[in-house]
Amino acid sequence: MTGAELDEEAREELRTLPKDLAARVARHLVMAGRLAEEDPELAYRHARAARRLASRVGIVREAAGLAAYAAGEWADALAELRAARRLGAGDEAYLPVMADAERGLGRPERALDLIKSPEAARLDQMGAVELRIVESGVRRDLGQFDAAVVTLQVPELRDRRLRPWSARLFYAYADALVDAGREEEASEWFARSAAADRDAETDAAERYAELEGLDILDTEEGDEITESGDESAPEAVDAAEAVEVDEASAEVPVEDDPRAEEEPDAPEVYEGDDAVADAAVAPAPVFLEPKAENAENLGEAEDADEDADEEAGDEPKADDESKADHDEPKGDKGEPSA
Repeated sequence: MTGAELDEEAREELRTLPKDLAARVARHLVMAGRLAEEDPELAYRHARAARRLASRVGIVREAAGLAAYAAGEWADALAELRAARRLGAGDEAYLPVMADAERGLGRPERALDLIKSPEAARLDQMGAVELRIVESGVRRDLGQFDAAVVTLQVPELRDRRLRPWSARLFYAYADALVDAGREEEASEWFARSAAADRDAETDAAERYAELEGLDILDTEEGDEITESGDESAPEAVDAAEAVEVDEASAEVPVEDDPRAEEEPDAPEVYEGDDAVADAAVAPAPVFLEPKAENAENLGEAEDADEDADEEAGDEPKADDESKADHDEPKGDKGEPSA
C-alpha cells in the first residue's frame, strides 16, 4: 500500500504537505477507510495517527470525525467534524452524523437544533432521508412515539423503486411503529426492509421473524425461516426467498495496545446551556453499530502508532496544533443505550 489508493480529491488536499509526510498520512487514511466496517476501533486509531501528522488538513479531520462516529466516540466525532467544517472540508452533508452523535451523548434537544438548522434545507435527497431517520430516533428518545412515525412518512417511503436509503428508511419506520404499539404494521415494514437489504446491513429479517413467531435456521443448502413447531410455513418460505440471512460472526477479542497513548477526557461541547438540562438523560441508540474487533489487524495499528511517533519531528509544532484546536468544543463521551 502506497497511499495512491486514496481518491484524487483527498490527495489534492494532501499536496499542501511535504511529499513524504503526505504519503504517510495517505496510507493511514486508506487503512481507516478499509477498516471502517470490519474493525471501527482500529480504523479510528489509523485516523488518529493521520490527525497527529496533519491536524490542519480538512480532509484529515473529516476522516477522523467519521471514524470516531463509527467507533462510538460521539464527542470526538462532533469535535472533529466541526473542525473539518471550519477548515472547509466538512459541509452540511454531515449534519445527520453530527445530530446522531448528539443523540449518543444523550442530548436530543441539541440534535433537534441541528435538524432544524438552515443548513439542513441544503441537504440532498439522501442526506434529507438520513436526517429524517435521526429525527425519528430523537422523537422516540423524547417519548414522542406518534411523532416519530409521522416524521418518516415522506414520499421516499412509498417509492416503488429501491434506493440506497430504502432498507434503512423501511427499518427505521418499522422500529418507530413498534414503539408506537403498531406491531402488525411494523411486521410488514420489517419484511420490506429485509427484502431491500441486499447487503445485510440490518437485522430486519430477525425482527420480522420475532414479530411473526418464526425461527431463522441456517442450513447447508441455504438460509430458511420456519414457523416454531411447524415444518411447513408458506409465509416463512416467502420471507426466506426475499431476504438472505447472514451467519452470526464470531467475536474475536483484541488486546489493548500497551503503547497506545491515553488521551484525557474531552470537555463539554456545550457548557452552561440550559437546553441540555431539559434533554433526555438516557443515551440513545444509533443506526451504525460497531462490529466485532479483528485481532488480525492489531499488528497494523501498533505499527501505525509507532510510525506516527517516530516521525514526530515531521509533524507541525505542538504549539501550532494546540492553537488550531484551542477553540474546538468537545463533549463528554457517552454510550447509546441498546
